[in-house]
Formats: sequence, structure tokens, C-alpha cells
Amino acid sequence: MLTADKFRNKLRKGKVYRRSDLTQWSASIDRHLSRLVEAGVLKKLARGLYYVPKSSAFGPVPPDEKEVINAYLKGDDFLLVSPNYYNGLGLGTTQLYNRTRIYNHKKHGDVQFGNRVYEFRRKSKFPKKLSREYLVIDLLNNLKYLAEDEQVILENLKGSFAAFDSQALHAYAQQYGIGRTKKIVQDLL
Repeated sequence: MLTADKFRNKLRKGKVYRRSDLTQWSASIDRHLSRLVEAGVLKKLARGLYYVPKSSAFGPVPPDEKEVINAYLKGDDFLLVSPNYYNGLGLGTTQLYNRTRIYNHKKHGDVQFGNRVYEFRRKSKFPKKLSREYLVIDLLNNLKYLAEDEQVILENLKGSFAAFDSQALHAYAQQYGIGRTKKIVQDLL
């Protein structure tokens, strides 16, 4: 096992660690973690989850969002989706939301990492990569939870339907859409 200084040298800036990953380097993991957090070498994100901050001219930089989720879920089988992404579709959404949804196969519920809250949703299937067409389907699936007027969004979608790949929209609607979403997309085709 390593001393505190040798333990510190194993840590990489910007990397997120689970407590269980660090036990291989220390016989006194809790003592070492406590000392490193006190010294500012490590920052605690949540119970059992730490990161080594990178520094910039403005102070410590938080870890990459995907790396935090990857460490928390112990894998990269997830999809990050934020209602803020809908604003880029040109369908009339303009609100900014302080939430990020993570579609995954393991966890469900809200979890706070640092000062951000993540909404984990367990889903049986979701695409590996985010596309504009999938975002439209996700927007339609979550339409009733948005602050914008549903009718305005649906009218804007009708007006700009040609800007999207209709085959991909149809395929995503069939694969990932709820009943209402499937009907809306079918009516637009």
C-alpha cells in the first residue's frame, strides 16, 4: 500500500474516482481521502465519488459531465439529454432548465453531484448518440413537462417538418416514442 504522498501522485487532474477504485492504493482509504479533500487535492462530488480538479485562471474547473456519469454508473451505456437542447431545434422552445436527464439501464431518480441535480431515468432502450430527430421525439415525449405552449410547438413542428429527416423521425418514434408521440409523427407524415 502507498503513503499519502504516493497515493496523491496516482491521481490525475480532471479525473473522477469512485472510492472503491481508490482502495487499491491505500490501506487507510478514508484517512487519505479526508486529508486530500482538506488539502483541496480532491473534491467530493457525492457519497463515494471524488474528482481531482483542474485549475484555470478562474479557479478550479469541475469535471466533465460525461466522466462523472460514467464513474457513477460504472460504464458508458447512457445518454445525456437536457431540455435546453430542444432550443436548438427551432421549434419555439426558449426556456432554460437546470436539469439534465440521463437515460440508462441501471439507476432511477434524482442525484446531486456537487451543485447540479441529474435526473436518472431507467429505460429499456435509447440511442447511443443524440441526433436532431431523436431530440424531436424526446421533446414530444416530454411535451407536457415543458413551460412552453404545446400547441405553438406542434404548429412550429408542422411548419418546419421538412427540415428533419422524416424516415429517421418515423423510425425513432416507433422505437422510442410514447403513444401520443407516435400519433403526432404519423399525422405529420
